[in-house]
Amino acid sequence: MMERERWTSRMAFVMAAIGSAVGLGNVWRFPFVAYQNGGGAFLIPYLVALFTAGIPLMVLEYGLGKMMQAGAPTAFAKVKDKLEWVGWWAILVGFTIVIYYAVVMAWCWGYLYHSLFLSWKGRAEDFFYKDFLGLSDGPGKLGGLRLPVVVGLVLTWASIVWIVQHGVRRVGRVVMVTVPLPVILLAIFVLRGATLPGAMEGLKFYLTPDFSKLAEPRTWLAAYGQIFFSLSLAFGIMIAYASYLHERADVNNNAFITALANCGTSYFAGFAVFTVLGYMAHVVGKPVAEVVSGGPGLAFITYPTAISLLPTVPAVFGFIFFLTLLSLGIDSAFSLVEAAVTAVHDRWPISRRKATWLLSGIAFLGGLLFTTKGGLYWLDIVDHFANNYGLVGVGLAESLIVGYVLGAERFREHVNMDSEVKLGRWWDFCIKFLTPAILGILVVWSLAREFGSPYSGYPGWALLVGGWGVILLQINLGVALMSRRAFLRASLPASASLVAFAVLLEFLPPMWIMFIVASAVLYGGLAWSLSRARRGYEGM
Repeated sequence: MMERERWTSRMAFVMAAIGSAVGLGNVWRFPFVAYQNGGGAFLIPYLVALFTAGIPLMVLEYGLGKMMQAGAPTAFAKVKDKLEWVGWWAILVGFTIVIYYAVVMAWCWGYLYHSLFLSWKGRAEDFFYKDFLGLSDGPGKLGGLRLPVVVGLVLTWASIVWIVQHGVRRVGRVVMVTVPLPVILLAIFVLRGATLPGAMEGLKFYLTPDFSKLAEPRTWLAAYGQIFFSLSLAFGIMIAYASYLHERADVNNNAFITALANCGTSYFAGFAVFTVLGYMAHVVGKPVAEVVSGGPGLAFITYPTAISLLPTVPAVFGFIFFLTLLSLGIDSAFSLVEAAVTAVHDRWPISRRKATWLLSGIAFLGGLLFTTKGGLYWLDIVDHFANNYGLVGVGLAESLIVGYVLGAERFREHVNMDSEVKLGRWWDFCIKFLTPAILGILVVWSLAREFGSPYSGYPGWALLVGGWGVILLQINLGVALMSRRAFLRASLPASASLVAFAVLLEFLPPMWIMFIVASAVLYGGLAWSLSRARRGYEGM
């Protein structure tokens, strides 16, 4: 058996973990979420969430990877054979995300080129939706492939393959450039933005505390959600990365360093965003609240508009901005692939190079769906469900498995053994009670909104296929990769029943739904009981 590959240094591991955690969401999600939930006051629930959920889960994933010396599926299998599917579920959620995440990076490649000419000038929204994406009328109209996006997708996957196929040693060298680079580029924007008129007005919107928001439960849920989504947790990434640590390596302090560096970058990115948006509001004569946006709209519409209004060399700053997004995104993208490659390499006798090319090829072909004219709709649907249900579900399962199956106290003693920072019983409480409770509330809250009104007004069939269908596919494939028998006897019948029920809800009147459900329960239950009685009689 070949000796497991190792990181060349502790710095390489920490930089790779920070690079994975710090991604596009640090720029386009955190500042907007902070502004919506109390500005400066949001830092209070955000920091509470960091120390009661973010860091405990980071310690869990680092510790599990180092303890088991394996990727997520094999690591959970070593805890208990029947739990291997949870590891595969994590890998498949991450793999689904990297399929469309690479397409977002493809947009960045396109905009890197267009920034040289400020092609969007004066019409950023029309340029993004009509000229660049050629957006169709809805998810049912895919249209053709958008060639510029496909070219960007090829560049993205070529970069990922070049990095991942040579293992963590190359990853360690790459992150020494790609992790500090976006921070330096963000600093350029902060310095430039601070000199612009209206910058302070933008910062007021970002930082002025509204303490009344702390009394609203949604503010606290937003803080926990932001922490959970921004630390690359529940993808299997941190388990895979930690599996390449030496068996006596530090866990706890590395988790603190990674989590604090990620959150510090998010906070710093807010200054780069709001100083420039403050200037934009000043130029167009609108309140800052009317120009603020989050998500892809910030990156590809609002911020490019602000850049085109800069008084000097706007094209240079446009190029720097999209180079920043690419350098932020590449570390997260290849870490998602690394988690999958590690899992496959651990499970089957296949070389790292072949596993990288195989998985990247599958992901590239899957990503072509999102490069069509209707691709943005499907990207939005899959992203919503993968994050709100896939990742949260995996995180909840991880907490319960380590807290109750492996044993929180036993696990804490193991990670404390070689760590510079010793954890107390507060960690046990977080993993066994607080974190599962918060993640459970997040799921219930999301479901309540889901059933209250369809997500973004999409048709039910699209949400069923691109949302719930993808979640069920991930779970079933995870179970199948663990055990064909468990798949055929448990997960497949259960999933088929759920799909049938969902179809009934969508297309049949309530009267017929109740008739079918009642008949299935009563007569199906009777048939099951009679079959059990017959077996008992035959066994006498």
